[in-house]
Amino acid sequence: MRLKTSLLKEPKHKELVSCVGWTTADELYSCSDDHQIMKWNLLTSETTRVVKLPDDIYPIDLHWFPRSIGGKKQSHAESFVLTSSDGTPVYSVAWGPDSEKVLYTSGKHLIIKPLQPNAKVLQWKAHDGLILKTDWNSVNDLILSAGEDCKYKVWDSYGRLLYSSQPHEYPITSVAWTVDGELFAVGSFHTLRLCDKTGWSYALEKPNTGSIFNIAWSIDGTQLAGACGNGHVIFAHVVEQRWEWKNFEITLIKRRTMEVHNVINDAVDLLEFRDRVIKASLNYGHLVVSTSLQCYVFSTKNWNTPLIFDLKEGTVSLILQAERHFLLVDGGGLYLYSYEGRLISSPKFPGMRTDILNVQTVSLSNDTLAVKDKADEKVIYIFEALSGKPLGDGKPLTHKAEIVEIALDQKGLTSERKIAFIDKNRDLYITSVKRFGKEQKIVKIGTMVQTLAWNDTSNILCGIQDTRFTVWYYPNTVYVDKDLLPKTLYEKDASEFSKNPQIVSFVGNQITIRRADGSLIHLNISPYPAILHEYVSSSKWEDAVRLCRFVKDQTMWACLAAMAVANKDMATAEIAYASIGEIDKVQYINSIKDLPSKESRMAHILLFSGNTQEAETLLLQTGLIYQAIQVNINLYNWDRALELAVKHKTHVDTVLAYRQKFLEDFGKKETNKRFLQYAEGLEVDWNKIKAKIEMEIARERERAAASPAVRASVTVQQ
Repeated sequence: MRLKTSLLKEPKHKELVSCVGWTTADELYSCSDDHQIMKWNLLTSETTRVVKLPDDIYPIDLHWFPRSIGGKKQSHAESFVLTSSDGTPVYSVAWGPDSEKVLYTSGKHLIIKPLQPNAKVLQWKAHDGLILKTDWNSVNDLILSAGEDCKYKVWDSYGRLLYSSQPHEYPITSVAWTVDGELFAVGSFHTLRLCDKTGWSYALEKPNTGSIFNIAWSIDGTQLAGACGNGHVIFAHVVEQRWEWKNFEITLIKRRTMEVHNVINDAVDLLEFRDRVIKASLNYGHLVVSTSLQCYVFSTKNWNTPLIFDLKEGTVSLILQAERHFLLVDGGGLYLYSYEGRLISSPKFPGMRTDILNVQTVSLSNDTLAVKDKADEKVIYIFEALSGKPLGDGKPLTHKAEIVEIALDQKGLTSERKIAFIDKNRDLYITSVKRFGKEQKIVKIGTMVQTLAWNDTSNILCGIQDTRFTVWYYPNTVYVDKDLLPKTLYEKDASEFSKNPQIVSFVGNQITIRRADGSLIHLNISPYPAILHEYVSSSKWEDAVRLCRFVKDQTMWACLAAMAVANKDMATAEIAYASIGEIDKVQYINSIKDLPSKESRMAHILLFSGNTQEAETLLLQTGLIYQAIQVNINLYNWDRALELAVKHKTHVDTVLAYRQKFLEDFGKKETNKRFLQYAEGLEVDWNKIKAKIEMEIARERERAAASPAVRASVTVQQ
């Protein structure tokens, strides 16, 4: 990626240009120490003088009133504010993302001042010289600063340094974010630099401008204007952006032209567009391109006949793709389209701000859309993709801490869809998106996680935790057998990726990681776990066992064990657990096989996965009261066991007998008033109790024999 710059032969201003500001994607205003305000039309290349300021006013900064906020058009859109100086300027001020804080410079310090009275002010020393410019992005919440110490820096909103440049030859006089927060520009003497949001540099231009005192990006983020010390206004637009997917490499070679390169057969195609390209995304066999007025959908199988439809309004700020459809985000809303160009849905939620969404805060799968709320950062709204309605009971997912990144898995059944997210403590959690009343378990599966990505073809998750690159081959293990999770991971040292690496993509067996210096690293992982996922999703259990025997890897056996239990295939689970030496679990599985009825077996499989409440509910619903009581006795849930026995007027003596034996074994005396109350005048007769238990088991066997259990959902070899 680089900047293509352009300058007029003669400057339009007679003195240094102090500030510039865009009104539309093709119209700009500039102010200068010559007291002139000029209007630039980039379509007609005309420059006209708007106003001559009084001789004692020297403009410093210019801000146009936003044309739209949250998709709503503003009535004051033709107004701008101009600041001037009588020789004692405040060098730079920027609004916070929520407009509730102001960032400003004071000498070598940056100060964040909340607008609420008595709120704490955050201040830190940011540079070794005077700070000349700062900017705060509303999408990524990151801060830029530029100083007379010849460095530019990137900070988070807590004042933590994320990136510091090497010293330049001259002071850095300007910095500015693109609207979407993916790029920023840096200006200095005869210097214009384009940088990634993490700090590393894409391109360096050396135009004949003098110092660039102010930089303003156009609303669509495709071009910038710079206020130059020699009276010029420099224009530059972003070209040579690149997109990669499998064997395709696509480059934006001109503002309206893309080049497609197939690296397998070296074929090259040129794609021409009517208007300039603003956003593009390449994934799942499709290239989606948005221009200022239209959206183009190409299939990677045929580049000649794109599907084209007109865009409603606003500039597209984000494109997300799933296998079956894609999402367009603009200032007005979220729009889900099929690859045939049909509008599927347009989800909404209260207080929705689409203008500040990015790939970390929106996630899309074939059946689900997840959006992180900006008003309350602990909340994730989850929608049904096809209808646009909230999923399940309509309540959003709420976490205990602020969430920074979300990601939906891409494959499998809708009912099993999972979402992974990182919170501000850098802990990684996973939970199901299906939420009907009962509180779904949100389980922590990683700590100090910097970045994550789901695989495109199977539900395998990868991330970088602290100094380790980790792959969770079957994250669902936490819901099946939590103790088994560490055995289902692949880990390697991540120190080679340097500080703050980012996972770019996880396609097939290849993971692409971008280091802090901008270089890409490609990692390949074993193809076997993905094949195992495929076998299990097709219920090819024998093939899955054969694969594990062939690979001879403990991680594969551990994944198969968890997959088998999740799918209630206890015969396969027994083989897999035996192969990793989990003998106690093999014995428990064997005991499940000997249970008299299908309902009991199902309940004990739920118990095996730690789902005690579901196991009890199943037994009670099918009339197996004694078995529900016995489950609670085995788990030492004494109060619940007694509660069930009293409620159903059966086996009160059984509960009291087991409780008495338990206390005797530990040399303790009964202190629970409820147990003392029911034990009064009741004599424990073990022979009578054992006879009653045998009768219950016999009755269960008779019932099972009368209605043969359907073995489709539970495969158990008797």
